[in-house]
Amino acid sequence: MTDLDRLLDFAARSRLPEGGFGYLGDDGRVRPERGQETWIVARMTHVFGLARLSGRSGWDELIRHGVRALAGGPLHDAAHGGWCASTADDTKAAYVHAFVVLAGATAATAGAPGGRELLDEALDVWQARFWDDAEGLAVEEWDAGWTRLSDYRGANANMHGVEASLAAADALGDGDPRAARLRAQAVRTVERVVHGWARERDWRLPEHFTAGWQPLLEYNRDEPAHPFRPYGVTIGHQFEWARLALHARAATPDPPTWLVEDATALFAAAASRGWAADGHDGFPYTLDWDDRPVVSQRMHWVLCEAVAAAGTLAAVTGEAAYRSLSDHWWAHGEARFADPATGSWHHELTPEGAVAAGTWDGQPDAYHLAQALLLPGRPVRGSVAASLR
Repeated sequence: MTDLDRLLDFAARSRLPEGGFGYLGDDGRVRPERGQETWIVARMTHVFGLARLSGRSGWDELIRHGVRALAGGPLHDAAHGGWCASTADDTKAAYVHAFVVLAGATAATAGAPGGRELLDEALDVWQARFWDDAEGLAVEEWDAGWTRLSDYRGANANMHGVEASLAAADALGDGDPRAARLRAQAVRTVERVVHGWARERDWRLPEHFTAGWQPLLEYNRDEPAHPFRPYGVTIGHQFEWARLALHARAATPDPPTWLVEDATALFAAAASRGWAADGHDGFPYTLDWDDRPVVSQRMHWVLCEAVAAAGTLAAVTGEAAYRSLSDHWWAHGEARFADPATGSWHHELTPEGAVAAGTWDGQPDAYHLAQALLLPGRPVRGSVAASLR
């Protein structure tokens, strides 16, 4: 049985003595060849902050360790502002910055020294460089000096922008005027992506767009197993968007009714089209636009998000069927993904259940699994941190 405390102990092995957190392999050792990656440092800081908020002691030092690394380590660009993608890549990406905002928000909520300052700086960068108020969406990627903006636009970074904005609003509190603005921005993004593009395509969510926000339905067809920008319909993201729509509803005064309606429909499409789409239990990574599996490998994060979305829908609607699905999928995860040697889950399996590494090598990420363990039984709020608080 997966245990949060054991998962946290495993995640703590990612601590780098020189600062930040590293990418963990299946053996629980850091992969030094990968250097530091900002999304890993930010996610781990967030996870340790959630551990603190859940009432567990002993995590304060690791939260401070992550905050220090993000506030003044080699990932932070003191000359131009913002955060590089990694120690080997000076690109300024919305996906990365969304997680820095999330880390700052959770650290601030947990009362960690420097957490509020990190949050304030990250929000300033997010609003100035990534948020496009005319579109109600975030742009994707800049060069190191903020002089060239990529023509690519993506739903994945916007999804995590919604998550980060809701968490930041909760951390700031209603007395800060930025909180209401961030929540409104989150709802605008959900409206464009879910109530717009996903609804228009019978709940098949496009992920990739031109600079003018025209869907690129064939994007990365030649690289379908890309870890962040795969071709086709990404089942796990549909679950994640469904859950975030419900978090946005919980944080919004007088929320629109479509937030629940759309979350329910998007969830139903992912569940019905995704589960055992190739005849094997579990969710394939991606489907094509005719609901046929493209990448049939099973990713741990997809199942975690399915479990979390089902549980959140159960809490919001009171319908027992969602709880049954959540329990069923969790049991599948325990049987297939759980790694008794580490206390974490294998990140990628074949459809038959063998450990694979076509997209994800090792077990770098405690974020999805920790949240899936922490959300059940908690009230639905704008953020996981607020639910724990």
